[in-house]
Amino acid sequence: MRLQQATRLALYSVLVLARDPTRQLAVAEIADGYDISIHHLAKVLRTLGRAGLVEAVRGVGGGYRFTGNAKRVTVFDVISLFEDVANPAPDDHDVLTPAARALGLILAEIDEHAVATFRSVSISTMLKIIERTSQRATADRSKGSEAQDSLDLS
Repeated sequence: MRLQQATRLALYSVLVLARDPTRQLAVAEIADGYDISIHHLAKVLRTLGRAGLVEAVRGVGGGYRFTGNAKRVTVFDVISLFEDVANPAPDDHDVLTPAARALGLILAEIDEHAVATFRSVSISTMLKIIERTSQRATADRSKGSEAQDSLDLS
């Protein structure tokens, strides 16, 4: 399943904000982290705000903060705000051959599995995955520099 840019930005924003729900981040801070347009991200954040996942705080030191429950909000909850995942695009062929019907069935099943997975993964779980992969990447970089240091000593 391919996600639109707005959907990916929404997921990234929710994850950044949910990491510390007490902290407010300006649109520019989030946008800088992903090298994206502030205006485009602001539209995405407004949609998340209407859904009750983030809250805009105005004034000096204002910004956005996560207001959802990271253990209950799922990846699907965010994706479904931007994607029509419940109604996949119909096949654009007027006459379906048996092969096209078979392929359509397989693709529909893949979409069903993707939706089930998105529904089962909470924002809290995503944050744990991010933390684990970040720790692994740091450990791998550390091992790489140690290996380089031992090569330099030769």
